[in-house]
Amino acid sequence: MDTTAVELAPTRRRFTVTGVVQGVGFRPFVHRLAHELHLGGLVGNDSAAVFIEVQGAAPAIDEFVRRLRDEAPPLAAIADVGWADVPPEPDRGTPFRIVASRAGDGAATAVPADVAVCDDCLRELFDPADRRHRHPFITCTNCGPRFTIIRALPYDRPDTTMAGFELCHRCAAEYHDPADRRFHAQPVACPDCGPSLWFTDGQGFTEGQDRVTGADAALAAAQRALGAGRVVAIKGIGGYHLACAADDESAVADLRSRKARGGKPFAVLVRDLDVARRYAEIDAAEAAVLCSPARPVVLVRRRPGAPVAAGVAPGSPLLGIVLPYSPVHHLLLAPVPGADTDVPEAIVLTSANRSDEPICFTTEDAANRLPALCDGVLDHDRPIHVACDDSVVRVVDGHELPIRRSRGYAPLPVDLRLDGPPVLAVGAELKNTFCLTDGRRAFCSAHVGDMGTLETLQAFERSVAQLCDLRGAPARLVADLHPAYLTSAWAERRAGDRPLDLVQHHHAHIVSLLAEHGRLGVPIIGVAFDGTGYGNDATVWGGEILVLGSDSHRFVRAGHLAAVPLPGGDHSVRNPWRMALSHLRAAGVEWADDLAPVRAATPAELAALRSQLDTGVGCVPTTSMGRLFDAIASLFDVRHRTGYEGQAAIELEVLAAEADDLAVDVAWPSLAVHADGSIDAAPLVRDTVSALRAGVAPAQLARAFHVAVAAAVVTVVGQVGGTVRTVGLSGGVFQNVLLLQECRRRLAAAGYEVLTHRLVPPNDGGLALGQAAVSVLAATAGPASDQEG
Repeated sequence: MDTTAVELAPTRRRFTVTGVVQGVGFRPFVHRLAHELHLGGLVGNDSAAVFIEVQGAAPAIDEFVRRLRDEAPPLAAIADVGWADVPPEPDRGTPFRIVASRAGDGAATAVPADVAVCDDCLRELFDPADRRHRHPFITCTNCGPRFTIIRALPYDRPDTTMAGFELCHRCAAEYHDPADRRFHAQPVACPDCGPSLWFTDGQGFTEGQDRVTGADAALAAAQRALGAGRVVAIKGIGGYHLACAADDESAVADLRSRKARGGKPFAVLVRDLDVARRYAEIDAAEAAVLCSPARPVVLVRRRPGAPVAAGVAPGSPLLGIVLPYSPVHHLLLAPVPGADTDVPEAIVLTSANRSDEPICFTTEDAANRLPALCDGVLDHDRPIHVACDDSVVRVVDGHELPIRRSRGYAPLPVDLRLDGPPVLAVGAELKNTFCLTDGRRAFCSAHVGDMGTLETLQAFERSVAQLCDLRGAPARLVADLHPAYLTSAWAERRAGDRPLDLVQHHHAHIVSLLAEHGRLGVPIIGVAFDGTGYGNDATVWGGEILVLGSDSHRFVRAGHLAAVPLPGGDHSVRNPWRMALSHLRAAGVEWADDLAPVRAATPAELAALRSQLDTGVGCVPTTSMGRLFDAIASLFDVRHRTGYEGQAAIELEVLAAEADDLAVDVAWPSLAVHADGSIDAAPLVRDTVSALRAGVAPAQLARAFHVAVAAAVVTVVGQVGGTVRTVGLSGGVFQNVLLLQECRRRLAAAGYEVLTHRLVPPNDGGLALGQAAVSVLAATAGPASDQEG
């Protein structure tokens, strides 16, 4: 490069870079880039952005700008680059340097998500010549904990949970060396100065118990405990997990009993992708997600004869597989030098908590809760500031379908493409997450859980406080319309003088879909199918066709599943046979003894239900598509009483997937769509009973049911949509991949653009994003008219 040009025509430019640009190696990247281009200047963090000044030849600065975006670190996500020319400095600002962080104006910068250990660190982890050989906390600028250790912004070591670990001279040298991969890597440490790993037999918290110290000795002890069929707690990135041997039926049953988990499947942590392929059928898209930096649990099809206990995922053809994402995981599934232990290739890995409680993540919490849950603890002393459970996804037609958005994804923002006041949306009652907006960015929390216990409410409050500490206090709050939701009551108590918006449940589902696609304000026909949502008419909605115009914060209820009684409320949710009998009565079908739901109930239960339906006592009308799936599952003798949410519908999908393609010359049962947009299940129920009595296989009828629902969707969309040609599919029922694909295929064939979820779950875990977007839209558009029902 001609340095004379720099001297003759110096230019100095100041940049402000926003987005996910702290904790991802952005300052070291800028430092290296400036040195390559012989530019002087500086780079630093403030609480809102990365600030940069470069000085040199104009062509070199232009090249710097291009490469700043094109070659940014893989974990960075640049939202905006603002710039202004400033007067050159006499010394050209050389050498280029990283300067101390400072306070900044504007919205706080985005907090990066936690990242799986990178390949470079893995090579060092298993290299006997490397000084971090088998160091359980190895990390660099490209990987490791972020969200779960950050206490404040800007992102610097003193504001993380690594603040108590002073760098040794060798780590400090790497930290300050621009040519090193650990240049300004905040969690960096080594065996001499970093956290420690230990194992404690028993529950690990009784005074006087012996600890097994030293990383390798602790790992070997944990391997021996797992090999002996014991349940071991493991402190991870975002909390403690419980683990046991994946092929040990007794150990799995013990773990399931301790967690009071019912029949809900467990995830399995496997050594690597090659091992995963022995357990499940994994295509290229699923492999890419399994190996991604986020490392979610991916639901994949189990191979016949996979070496896992039947109790891991009872009755399911799917396995939740996750690859190691922390150094501790990699070390636990590898031989320990000099140790005579059985090395597991796969272990069950599940959050350390009883069902319906939040994940255990602090030392104090572990001391209180782990003794009843495990036989030993593989523990460490790096504090976790924010709890963060594992994420869960399915891969559908090459794209992620989030089931639970948490570690690896939270709290990365969704761009609303619309500025507005800061809003706190408190989400739903089940699968709770919340959302805090900041300008045009919506920050969705990690998974909180079901709001049925005091512990979960406390976890919710703690998580809200932590995110507000980073992003600032909201100017308005928003909650679900349901008057009995704990989250709605919490928002009402905390609103004070701030506006509190109440958003109808299914409206929020559809707007969450628009928001994640950057399509707020685009007219859409929203198909919102789920189990329960409080309607504008104070009944239980759940099979909704909503039309939204260019003002997405308003909707018209244009169609819905025809209502039937929901006898006993939540009691019917847990007992699908009750909904089956309600639908049978609505269809005019007698409760005969040859029908599975009739046989599933006791005489006393049948008498009580008949009385309820006769009198209407304890019955509320419901249009829930989720409850129709439950009813059909019971009718096919699939599931009459559930142990976890959605179990009957999940098993109905499994049954339908076993069927051959439907014969085209057969009149399969179908739903009726009436002129008012209502979808009537009664004809389908009557025809299904007739087909069962004629000997048609339940699997074929289960497949026909899915096809019938999809066909009804296309019919009603065409009937109510007018000129709108965009359709959105949201709500928990659309976790059903068979239904999702059938609806999308038929709608696309009819000429519609079809939006489905890829960033937030279709279930209630994505609801807060939609609530927040509605509130922002309402605030920026002025008072909205009443939503129509």
